[in-house]
Order: sequence, then C-alpha cells, then structure tokens
Amino acid sequence: MLRVAVDGVELTAPPGRAGLTGPRDLADRLAELLPARSRPVAVVPAEGFYRPASVRLEHGRTDPDARYTDWLDAGALAREVLDRTGPAGPGEYLPELWDLERDRAARAGYLPAPAGGVLLVPGSLLQGLGLAMDVVVHLRVGPAARRRRMPPERAWELPAFDRYDDEVDPGVLADAVVLADHPDRPALVLQNRLA
Repeated sequence: MLRVAVDGVELTAPPGRAGLTGPRDLADRLAELLPARSRPVAVVPAEGFYRPASVRLEHGRTDPDARYTDWLDAGALAREVLDRTGPAGPGEYLPELWDLERDRAARAGYLPAPAGGVLLVPGSLLQGLGLAMDVVVHLRVGPAARRRRMPPERAWELPAFDRYDDEVDPGVLADAVVLADHPDRPALVLQNRLA
C-alpha cells in the first residue's frame, strides 16, 4: 500500500468561488479519481488521531504553539495506521483513534488495507515528525493568502503555520507541491525525486 500524506492548512474558498479548501478536500478529490485508475483508496484523516482535549487544549483553546506541537498524536498515527500498512505491517489500519466531537475514544475496529491501494492521510503540520510516508503532497498556501482565507474564528492558528513554514519548510520536504494561493487555479509542482 502506498502511504501518502496530504499536508496543508484547512481554509475557506473565497466568496463566490469554488476551489481547493485544504488537504481533506484534495484527498477526497483524489479518492474519487484513483479507483478509476485501478487504485483502491482508503482515506484516514489525521484529525482522527488528535489528542484528547485535556492534552490538546491544556494551554488554552487559542494557543498557536500548542496547535503546532500538541494536537496531533503522531505516535498513535504511526503505530495504528502507517506502521500497520507498511511493508512489515499486518495490512490493516485503524480509521480513527479519537472522536473529537465527543472527546473520547472512537472505538473503531481495524480495517483491511486494500491490496495495491493508496492510503491518503490528509492533515495539517504533518511533516518533520518522522512519519513513515511513501509520498508527501504539500498544499502550499502563502502567508498572505492564509490570512485572507482563514476563518476569523481560527485566525489564532496562523502563527502555528508561519512557524511551520520557518522551521520545517514543508514545500522543500514534500515530493509534490500544490500551489493553492488561488484555490480555483491550483498548480502542481513535482520535486526531482518524483519527476
């Protein structure tokens, strides 16, 4: 199974225009296209591996540093999804670990990984964590466009994504970059290792 991270920030489309809104939207679009190309798909959103609110929000509901470092349980995502669908794994994955709405364990069971398939893991701030991904696609939205398209109630997250750009430089690490400052006109840039 090919394990693909779809990394980026979730935003809104500009008023009156359609377009990519974030990694989940891109993963869903890929999931619609790949089966027609004989590639079964499983989509496992990283949000299903966020930590409980008591840990995630320990420093308050609007702490950008906590958003950057404390929300995703990268160890659980690796253990329950990526390692299990990797070459030495049993060929199954947990679709989610934590139910964010109820703030409790999701109680999901393992699902079989589709043979010869693609596992899409859409989420934010996924690079630089040592996650075993075969391919990383980064949805690149520059700081000015992020500020325009971030919903006002989530504007407090912007410094986390600025820090991610500065510390991780996700566009350089990714195998492919989708330039999405203009969500209705995205552009694909393949890095040398995929071309």
